Amino acid sequence: METLGKALIVDDEEGIRYTFGKFLEGAGWQVDAAGSGAEAKALLPGAYDVLFLDILLGKTSGMDFLREARDEGVHCPVVMITGSPAFETAAEAVRLGAFDYIRKPVYKETLLRIAGTALRYKRLQDEAEQYRVNLDAMFRSIQDAVITTDCEGRLTAFNDAARDFCLFGSVHMGRPFNDVEMPCAAECARALRHAVERKEPVELFRRECKHRDRPLQIVNISAVPLLTRQGVLQGGMVVIRNKTKVACLEASQQHQDHFHTMIGSSAAMQKVYALIGDVADINTTVLITGESGTGKELVAEALHHLGVRRDKPLVKINCAALPDELLASELFGHVKGAFTGAIRDKTGRFQLADNGTVFLDEIGDISPRMQLHLLRFLQEREFERVGDTRTIKVNVRVIAATNQDLLERVRSGMFREDLYYRLHVVNIPLPPLRERREDIPLLVKHFLAVCNRKFGKSIANATDDAMKLFMTHPWPGNVRQLAHVLESACAVCRDNVISTGSLAKSFPADADPVQAASPVAERPPDYGCAELLAALEKAGRNKAKAARLLGISRQTLYRKLGECDNKQHT
Repeated sequence: METLGKALIVDDEEGIRYTFGKFLEGAGWQVDAAGSGAEAKALLPGAYDVLFLDILLGKTSGMDFLREARDEGVHCPVVMITGSPAFETAAEAVRLGAFDYIRKPVYKETLLRIAGTALRYKRLQDEAEQYRVNLDAMFRSIQDAVITTDCEGRLTAFNDAARDFCLFGSVHMGRPFNDVEMPCAAECARALRHAVERKEPVELFRRECKHRDRPLQIVNISAVPLLTRQGVLQGGMVVIRNKTKVACLEASQQHQDHFHTMIGSSAAMQKVYALIGDVADINTTVLITGESGTGKELVAEALHHLGVRRDKPLVKINCAALPDELLASELFGHVKGAFTGAIRDKTGRFQLADNGTVFLDEIGDISPRMQLHLLRFLQEREFERVGDTRTIKVNVRVIAATNQDLLERVRSGMFREDLYYRLHVVNIPLPPLRERREDIPLLVKHFLAVCNRKFGKSIANATDDAMKLFMTHPWPGNVRQLAHVLESACAVCRDNVISTGSLAKSFPADADPVQAASPVAERPPDYGCAELLAALEKAGRNKAKAARLLGISRQTLYRKLGECDNKQHT
């Protein structure tokens, strides 16, 4: 029979020792016994789950033995055995850490009940201690400075990195964080206060940390409230990450010509590179904004491959390419029979990306229904497959991208405000190509090299006239359009240089480049509401596809649908 637990009985009455032993052994316990304090001390180095201790041990006192045992680090539950307990004796025993007491004569049911309760307490105590030890080891091994406070803002813990970085000592423990004399700007304390007051995380990047007793440091600050699952505030935590080495390296390099797979040395792109470096390792949602063709997918790839999830999956999905039903199935998966055509179970993209990253492109195009599903996922990191009731919990980082003004869509009621703020934790805005024209020569050189490998050619560069055309063109399609233009030109080029003649199909050589690239927009057809809805049905409720069927932009389609909704409600 498996041993239930291990008990030590300390009593100078042989009958008590014998009776307790028989009762406990019969229930599956392993039992040792001692007739005096001296015998018990010799046995105590062994690990016991419960200690039964007589208050009177001949010439010695069980209370004295309990006191000495606690001083020597014996922390198992102690049950006192007494003939006639007085209130003062019971109170003193509890003060010294006794778990319970049992009166003579002892009945088997009473003994086993108290032993079982003490054993469960011991197991819980052991689990809590192991959890504390593990947590303490992780807390101390983190290289970032970590500081925690209680609900009143008093310091409850800080790790070795915080001691070294903030020059904290034991004298600071228990004092209000805001009142600690910190010879610095104390920006971390303010961030933590705001996070606790708002019950929302606060992220600060590339802040100067000036301390009187050490050199200037560049830091990222992450402050979060500590909440129970019920949302009850328990305190706060701030993490200070030293980015000084990274900042110094960037300063020494001045401008980078490329970063990961992105090309550009302009000041605008340097800001993008720095922001990617700041948040790549931080497990937070990122929203990438910018016009079509600016490289939002490349930024998402850089965030993933430069971060701690680099060895895990990066799963991408274009939210505008699928109607609601298919998008829900793609993101969350479905079970067999969930809908017509669901002939087998399917794993969704969120589950496929567990421990990795999900990139949601064209996030501004999802419907209000999908917005609600996505909001719930971002809040809980859990979902149900279509047609299933079982909840699946995953650990993924979400990166979203859009070429739309989401805040304007929030104002117009087409995008949920709460979802917007869930996505907009960190925003990386990408500049259009016309705002970083100094990068065009680098991009031309890069794309020519790509085309040379693809077509087996050796085109060295572009003529001055062709380069002038590139530099003055407005590039409404941004970097993607430039890449397509160069690929088309390389395909027909017979020389080792791109000339204006090679660009004839992309740019009329005798036309003004700005005018050539920006033809007068035709007035979109004035479709009625019925025609718009018919196109939507034909496209399977896919607004991007419906816009293409109608020959208008998605923005125009959204605007006209909004006008139809307004007419319907008036």
